[in-house]
Amino acid sequence: MKVVLFCGGLGMRLRDYADNVPKPMVPIGYRPILWHVMKYYAHFGHKDFILCLGYRGDAIKEFFLNYEEAVSNDFVLSQGGRKRELLNSDILEWRITFVDTGLNSNIGERLQAVEPYLDGEEMFLANYSDGLTDLPLPEQIDDLRSKDKIASFLCVKPNLSYHFVSSSNGVVTSFKDIAQSGLRVNGGYFVFKREIFDYMRAGEELVEEPFERLVRLNQLVAYDYDGFWLPMDTAKDKKRLDDLHDGGTPPWQLWKQGGARTVTLPQGWKSPAAFVNDLPLVANAR
Repeated sequence: MKVVLFCGGLGMRLRDYADNVPKPMVPIGYRPILWHVMKYYAHFGHKDFILCLGYRGDAIKEFFLNYEEAVSNDFVLSQGGRKRELLNSDILEWRITFVDTGLNSNIGERLQAVEPYLDGEEMFLANYSDGLTDLPLPEQIDDLRSKDKIASFLCVKPNLSYHFVSSSNGVVTSFKDIAQSGLRVNGGYFVFKREIFDYMRAGEELVEEPFERLVRLNQLVAYDYDGFWLPMDTAKDKKRLDDLHDGGTPPWQLWKQGGARTVTLPQGWKSPAAFVNDLPLVANAR
């Protein structure tokens, strides 16, 4: 199943980290958050990615064109550093399509721009590329199939420090942490049937008019999940993700929790960058 990743964000609330860097390239540990999102999907077997590029899309292209496998994989160094043998790999099996979807496009416009690359797909996945979770993804996909609807999104409790207030005639009747208020928010992690495009119009934001049409027809599913979910919207969020990463195996890194996996590398492979030119990378402009 193909995965559409929206990568055009400016990261305005992350200026200390994202100055001249697209938001998906802000690092968590030694890899950008985009990499963590892609590793999550690849863990469940979804390795065909479509990146909707916008602001500083060149930085994302350069990251993958110059990808260094040894940074995040075990390897054997010999011959005084002249030979490196990877024991596993990140992106060897990934297929990545790079599509320029416009500097100021909204999410709906970016999704419509990559529709031609989803030809023949009955269902596909999509993500904002700025949030991490330990969601059992196959369960969300199966839920949409069982309900026979058009779209599903991850529905989570907000990670906010605000309090939810109820009042009557100005007198407070309840005052509670917003996470305990029963309110839920859109956490991204979308599952769509191809028919989603029938409900979209030019210039519309995805979760506004198109979702409203789906709601009226009872075709939108909110998949409730109370496990780990954390977006990287602010510097505080980034600090929390960094702390989780540095503290051991973070909850979203499901690929590590199942144990190490050794992959078969191309015959005669020596350098971690040797296969870069053979990757099925496709650059397109719209």
